[in-house]
Amino acid sequence: MADVVTWLEAGTAAAGAGGIGYAKYRAPRVYWSAVGLPVTWGRFTWTYRDTMEVCGLTVQPSGFRAFMSRNLTRREVRPVPPKVRRVRPTSTGLRVTLRLPAGLEPADLSASSERLRHAWGVHSVNVAETKPGYVELRMTGYDVLKRVKMPRNATPRDLIVPVALREDGTVFERDYRKIPMALTLGANSSGKSMYQRNLIKGLAKLPVGLVGIDCKRGVEQSRYAPRLSALATDRESAGRLADALVTEMEDRFDLLALYGVSDLWELPAEVRPVPLIVLIDEVAELFLVTSRKDEAARDHTVMQLVRLGQMARAIGIYLEVCGQRFGSDLGKGATALRAQLTGRVVHRVNDKQTAEMGLGDIAPDAVVSVTGIRADRPGVAVAGDASGYWSRIRTPEVTPAQAAAVCREFAHLTPQLPFLAPFRPVGQMPPMPTAPPLVRPEPDGE
Repeated sequence: MADVVTWLEAGTAAAGAGGIGYAKYRAPRVYWSAVGLPVTWGRFTWTYRDTMEVCGLTVQPSGFRAFMSRNLTRREVRPVPPKVRRVRPTSTGLRVTLRLPAGLEPADLSASSERLRHAWGVHSVNVAETKPGYVELRMTGYDVLKRVKMPRNATPRDLIVPVALREDGTVFERDYRKIPMALTLGANSSGKSMYQRNLIKGLAKLPVGLVGIDCKRGVEQSRYAPRLSALATDRESAGRLADALVTEMEDRFDLLALYGVSDLWELPAEVRPVPLIVLIDEVAELFLVTSRKDEAARDHTVMQLVRLGQMARAIGIYLEVCGQRFGSDLGKGATALRAQLTGRVVHRVNDKQTAEMGLGDIAPDAVVSVTGIRADRPGVAVAGDASGYWSRIRTPEVTPAQAAAVCREFAHLTPQLPFLAPFRPVGQMPPMPTAPPLVRPEPDGE
């Protein structure tokens, strides 16, 4: 009987160890919650002061504090680390709010993030300033970008679309009220199209108008036709669509002036025009021409887009530009248009110059991170904005069929706008022809 009990105990221990090992690689959230979180929290609690001191993240105490420590408590006067105000566990890591003492700044902690990561045995440590004098250490216990799983509460709302997951475990959202114009760059097979599909899938659920410009004969955006209010599939129709949008922009400005307001959202709800998202796929196709006679039309279209980028935010028209490369070498107006695109998302690129085009003017230190994106991780990108803040993100996998199905499901939200009627796409793509059978069936002989 004793032998049986011994074997049962050994088997139970082996099964438990095997389950923990399986969860570590196949269910990292479960492993982190059950094992990683308690271990990391304990390590952080017991080694916090020593780790901060070794990393040079302490300051000398004030004279009064040194006097009290030396004469009343009879303790050795030690340098003062940032004070821990709050520790909050999450499903992906640990959040620690710190109060910085005089003499330290958030950049000091950011510079030591790698040393803190190794000291506490976590996958990454990111530093975010929450308010003056306070920072938040965002630790992740495992690689959240390896298999992206969006939180259940990440749903589209207002003009905010969750499209990716940051490396610190937070959701990256495309907020058109805060960042109205954006540029997405990336080489072939970098995940650029995946980002666009996630964006369209979220936008399709919102009461907005979607306008597509796809000069590759619509091969990318035609599948989303049930949810598009307009679609231009060549350079000529794209030029006419840009003219129509500029005319609408001027009409909307007249409406703002009539009501004495300066923003679309200040208008009464009953007269407020629907917001429009202009999705431009492969922007280089709008610039590249083969003959000099086409240059005038090209320059006119680009200048219309520049006007939209400069002024259309106030009247609810937003640009979402996508391409492989976007620099001054494309032609006249390229730099002027790029300067209006505040949000930047750069996937893996073929050369460093393309990364500098996307992020060099807003977050120069992010260029190195872009050039380090591996080819076997499509969807990984670096997102930044004009504030200089940037983060590494990755979009979840969404197939074209899934995005198209969402567009068909929410086709009833497509606004019917008269000025876009000439550009309205066909709502349903024709069925694919079936191949003829290789063997012709013979009729039954009678």
